[in-house]
Amino acid sequence: MQTRWMSSVARAALIAAALAVAAAAQPQTAEPNQAVLMYKGADRDKRVLEKAKQEGTVSVYTSLSPTDAKPIVAAFEARYGVKVEMWRGQSEGVVQRVLSEARAKRSGVDVVETNGPEMESLAREQVLSEFYSPSFKDLPPEVFPKHHLWVPDRLNFYVVAYNTNKVRPEEIPKTYEGFLDPKWKGRLTLEANDSEWMGGLVHVWGEKRAMDFFRRLVELKPELRKGHILLMQLIASGEVEVGLAAYYGNAASAKLRGGAVGWAAVDPVIARPQGIGISRTAPHPNAALLFADFMLSPEAQNILGERGRGPVSRAAKSDTSSMKYVMSDPSLILDESGKWEPLWEKFFMSK
Repeated sequence: MQTRWMSSVARAALIAAALAVAAAAQPQTAEPNQAVLMYKGADRDKRVLEKAKQEGTVSVYTSLSPTDAKPIVAAFEARYGVKVEMWRGQSEGVVQRVLSEARAKRSGVDVVETNGPEMESLAREQVLSEFYSPSFKDLPPEVFPKHHLWVPDRLNFYVVAYNTNKVRPEEIPKTYEGFLDPKWKGRLTLEANDSEWMGGLVHVWGEKRAMDFFRRLVELKPELRKGHILLMQLIASGEVEVGLAAYYGNAASAKLRGGAVGWAAVDPVIARPQGIGISRTAPHPNAALLFADFMLSPEAQNILGERGRGPVSRAAKSDTSSMKYVMSDPSLILDESGKWEPLWEKFFMSK
């Protein structure tokens, strides 16, 4: 969950700087834990559990909010008797910490869990190792990165959120282009730096259609607010009627707390993956594998769903289980981070 605003260009620059510092520290050697992480024998689960209990602990670096992480950690520790040592920070902080340890040749982290682009940046620096989990069978094939060095364990979706005291559910259009109707003028708000959403629409619709949409949207003079959490707070208070491209997780959480917030899956729904990976030098590889197995299991995935987080597993049940979505590509987000923000600023920030 985003707790403070950072532009995609600034985030990409920060990650790039961290990668540059750590690049020289990454030896091109064989995967030290590959035999453990890729084992698929019939005794695999039993062996992983026995050895994880011997290791006794697993170190997890994550950007998952404490309120969402706590019930997952409690369930894992109660089930397996393996202690979780969790460090939490912003996604860019997770990257910095992992790469700083790599530079110092320290192996402090077993499992990394954070936003997709940050996971992809770590994969590119070869600090993650491919692993196998029986739960992979429950994940949609299209969610896996080609290199399999990390895998999505939760999804956040761009949805339309609205104040239920000011907007009726049946008023919400089925597609984003429906918001170009003049009746929405003065009623729409955008997060101030949703250029990633812009890039997603371009990849779904094509550049001509998407740019036409944004040119016409500008004419409706949508307001801008910095930060998705602030945007949701303003929707809940009624100061904002409709937030385009709000985060599903924020909307669902506000609704669960009894806020006057509704949300709608307006076509096209862009899914933003958050992922889990195992450090290539994990000091507790079996415990790391056990934790990754658990995060992808129906039990943990249902915990995420119950807390308004989008489970990726098809074995989990949530209010997003039947949602049709288009998965954003973290590789493209990294590679195109400098392309869409200038366009976004041209459309919305220079007016």
